[in-house]
Amino acid sequence: MNFLAHAFLSGGKKDLIIGNFIADFVKGKTIETYREGIRQGIYLHRKIDAYTDSHPVVFQTKTRLKPHFGRYAPVVADLYYDHYLANLWTDYSEVPLADFSKEIYKTIKEEITIPEGITKLLPYMEKDDWLFHYQSFWGMEQAFNGMSRRASFASNMENGVVIMKLDYEAYQQDFKLFFPDLDRYVQRLLKNEL
Repeated sequence: MNFLAHAFLSGGKKDLIIGNFIADFVKGKTIETYREGIRQGIYLHRKIDAYTDSHPVVFQTKTRLKPHFGRYAPVVADLYYDHYLANLWTDYSEVPLADFSKEIYKTIKEEITIPEGITKLLPYMEKDDWLFHYQSFWGMEQAFNGMSRRASFASNMENGVVIMKLDYEAYQQDFKLFFPDLDRYVQRLLKNEL
């Protein structure tokens, strides 16, 4: 659930932001109910996920996390990477993170066709400013505790920050190796209009 990375990688295009943001909540043929730009954002999200899942550095991160989180290791890796993106934000964006996060919430709220899962989640995200607070351990604890409560199986995600702190620099190095590759990949997609 790496909302920050997906929003950032949308290149500032509103429909892409919306589609990229809601994609995990769009199932099956319901994609056909969205306008073309939002569908492109959903497809972009799926291409980002496929690229991420096939990247050797991400595999290394998930392998390191698997003993602690089992099947939830990929979810934890996503959140870790959003944390590092938030902390290294000025390396990637000239727009302050606080301004960026407010603009994302505004963009999503203005769209009337978002899935019910997002309409339920968004008020909490905005109230606690998840995207901005991913940079802090407090924000990460809030995210992990919420994910742990919603998990279908025992996840241990409530200990996500504790595990992160045990090997903080190694996970950060994974992010630094991976994210520029992902950013270049997405820039090529956007340049070629997906």
